[in-house]
Amino acid sequence: MTLTVDRPERGEFAWSITVGADRPRNSNTANEIRALLDQVDQGEPVQLWIESIESGDDPFAGVLGFQPYRDLWRMQRSLPAGRSTLTTRSFVPGKDDEAFLEVNNRAFHWHPEQGGLTLADLNRLMAESWFDAEGFRLYENRDRLAGFCWTKVHPDETPPGGEIYAIAVDPDFHGQGLGKPMTLAGLDHLHDQGLTVGFLYVESDNQPAVATYRALGFAHHSTNRAYRLERR
Repeated sequence: MTLTVDRPERGEFAWSITVGADRPRNSNTANEIRALLDQVDQGEPVQLWIESIESGDDPFAGVLGFQPYRDLWRMQRSLPAGRSTLTTRSFVPGKDDEAFLEVNNRAFHWHPEQGGLTLADLNRLMAESWFDAEGFRLYENRDRLAGFCWTKVHPDETPPGGEIYAIAVDPDFHGQGLGKPMTLAGLDHLHDQGLTVGFLYVESDNQPAVATYRALGFAHHSTNRAYRLERR
């Protein structure tokens, strides 16, 4: 039953603790978190994530000194979803790195995790066992990278799920209706791998993105909630 601790390389938090969806929110878990907090230097910012939030989780976090500040929705739908109208190609490591990083960092300049990616970050992600260049779909317009849809397969889920891991359109191409067909390009790839469930994570207050995904048949499935440590 999952309880993980990270030292994030980006963002405002020195420590991030995640309570997995399968982890009971009980006194044993609370005591483990307190023991972890005892190792944190005074003044270091700490974040707590609780996956698949339930009604008693805010009080559980509050007793430990954490207050909620961010909700990440999991939205999902069955596959297939209908074919994209865009022609995309797979990412080529070593060739497309810089173009991807430029578009990603322009599109996600506001995002605490996806924004500010470096080449070292990209190389680390490409070294992960789940990375598949074929599932990293690029759309080009006039010899420029206009958008991308990066997918990820989760074979451990029942049934196996396909995630839209990261998707963005370069700001220069906003307003051209590319969001929906870029999403469909990723879902096309996932369905072509034999998957029957597609999902993604989106900030709950990102109303334009939520509306786009609802229009594509995605529905809210669960919520991961982030908390800040408010007192020590």
